[in-house]
Amino acid sequence: MNKKLVIGIIAGVVILSLAVALATNPTKQNKSKAGDRIGVIYVEGVISGSRSESGFLGTGSGGQSVMEQLKKAREDDSIKAVLLRINSPGGSAAASQEIGDEIERVRKAGKTVVASMGDVAASGGYWIAAKADKIMANPATMTGSIGVIMESMNIQELYNKIGVSPQTVKSGPFKDIGSPNRPISPAERVILQGMVDDIYQQFVDVVAKGRKMDRNEVLKLADGRIFTGRQAKNLGLVDALGNYYDAIELTRKVAKISGEPVIYEFGPKTPFEMFFGGMNSLLGNNYSPGLEGLSPREIQMFREMLKFQPTIQNR
Repeated sequence: MNKKLVIGIIAGVVILSLAVALATNPTKQNKSKAGDRIGVIYVEGVISGSRSESGFLGTGSGGQSVMEQLKKAREDDSIKAVLLRINSPGGSAAASQEIGDEIERVRKAGKTVVASMGDVAASGGYWIAAKADKIMANPATMTGSIGVIMESMNIQELYNKIGVSPQTVKSGPFKDIGSPNRPISPAERVILQGMVDDIYQQFVDVVAKGRKMDRNEVLKLADGRIFTGRQAKNLGLVDALGNYYDAIELTRKVAKISGEPVIYEFGPKTPFEMFFGGMNSLLGNNYSPGLEGLSPREIQMFREMLKFQPTIQNR
């Protein structure tokens, strides 16, 4: 990629970000009295334990970022309720668990939490939703998938074909468990199955407690299958059917907010952040093919520009 073109693109994005930020009235959404705002937090894409959120070059929800937004909502006295807009197929069980714990803290602080499901809210996405006071889905939402999966790949035959023989030195018999260089041994399979079963039981407990369902009833549904939103409602996995705006109205009613609520979206991205959200990894030790022609000084300049992230203030 031409260096001048790359610099020009970045400069354009920076200028656009500044223009949007300056054009936005920072007090427009802050004219309400304390306690009548609904904070909207988005959980989109694959849920991971990373801090960052992705942009044009990737899709996902960093668990740390979502937790920070929930913490801000909990500590903000003007936020009376939180609407979680979930559009995620799931992801890391640990990250989903951490987000769920933060949702519980929001509820313990006396604030209503409602989950609104978009296209999909399955597996870890449903784990998070089950922590809310109420769940609303679209009739065609894909949800459920209550279960846990762990996968590995055995490429030993491929190595044999190309003449590669991996060598491993380990401190114990299970240190390379799940290695792609060989099949999983029976003893390793027992260990991994035990881990999957333990996390699965935790998932079932979350659903049973959150949905106030008998655990045996949850187990009948927790075989990994997915449901439509309408099926999930009939089974008691969601409370109501409707779109995002219906979910806002449901949140208003549950939180007993009188009149039209003021909507505050946590975690807005500027055009600069959206463009570079997926580029942080590309500017590490291994440069992308499009940037490999840049000098170390120019790479450093881009790193410094990434640190400068203008934000659109709306409170």
